[in-house]
Amino acid sequence: MESLQENITLVNKVCEIYDNLSKLQSLKPCKDVKNLFTELVHTCIPHSSVNIATLPPNIQEIRSKLIKLCGEAEGHLEAHFSTIIGSYKNPLHHLNVFPYYSNYLKLSLLEYNILNQNCPTNAQAPKRVAFVGSGPLPLTSIVMASHHLKETTFHNYDIDALANSMASRLVTSDDDLSRRMVFHTADIMDVTDELKQYDVIFLAALVGMDIDEKVRVIQHLAKYMAPGAILMLRSAHGARAFLYPVVDPEILQGFDVLSIFHPDDDVINSVVISRKLLRPGNTNRHDLGNASIMPSSCKYCEFQAFNSPINNMKMIEE
Repeated sequence: MESLQENITLVNKVCEIYDNLSKLQSLKPCKDVKNLFTELVHTCIPHSSVNIATLPPNIQEIRSKLIKLCGEAEGHLEAHFSTIIGSYKNPLHHLNVFPYYSNYLKLSLLEYNILNQNCPTNAQAPKRVAFVGSGPLPLTSIVMASHHLKETTFHNYDIDALANSMASRLVTSDDDLSRRMVFHTADIMDVTDELKQYDVIFLAALVGMDIDEKVRVIQHLAKYMAPGAILMLRSAHGARAFLYPVVDPEILQGFDVLSIFHPDDDVINSVVISRKLLRPGNTNRHDLGNASIMPSSCKYCEFQAFNSPINNMKMIEE
């Protein structure tokens, strides 16, 4: 069992990295930003029994601010590399310029396999898929459309018109993807009946960076998605929840949670797949267990408490 001291060390390290990140004048790509985020990722990726939900309030506040910094830095990084990749004659031939492209290949394959296990695509592949929060470098949609769902139309939603302009430039030179990749500049909360047209909706991890906002988006999707449609969400588990928001199955009201997968490799995001209920009712809920919380010897923590170790499961299913 992981020692409590290891958890204390981890939280202290994350807080120190946050302190350093918050002092930077800009989170645009540069050596200092790269080094600090690399250190943060390497700190958070290894298996950890830390249960984010039971951390003290001051650590919760630091975590919320850190996730916002991660989101801001990720946006700058994607815009930077979208500009570089978009400068090529055939941008899709140069996606590997993005340093984390291999992670997107793994994550997209993982999501496709989970989708296929729960809704076999060999019978009938989804005709229309939406990705909410696609950004300037929509690698999930591109990889899915290129390698896995080759007849599907992907509708990419982002609130930023410039991000959509940069993203569309990546597929313009490709006859196939330019036809099957559609970009919409809109706040997803303003999109209503159109959501009924989609067989599958992907919700980006950083859409709704705090729990209240995430719940509002999910409630909106539950109201307007077609009954039986699939909602794929990205979450985080263990210390990885310092990088991305956690999607608790309890907030998926109006959906039947089909499975939750927690990777143990360099793919950071957990994957949650759910189905819009055919009629109103209770969702399936999963007890994800409790984990160790930091005692007062953690210099950043405000109180002492201890809970039982987390149940070490990677796949949680019905």
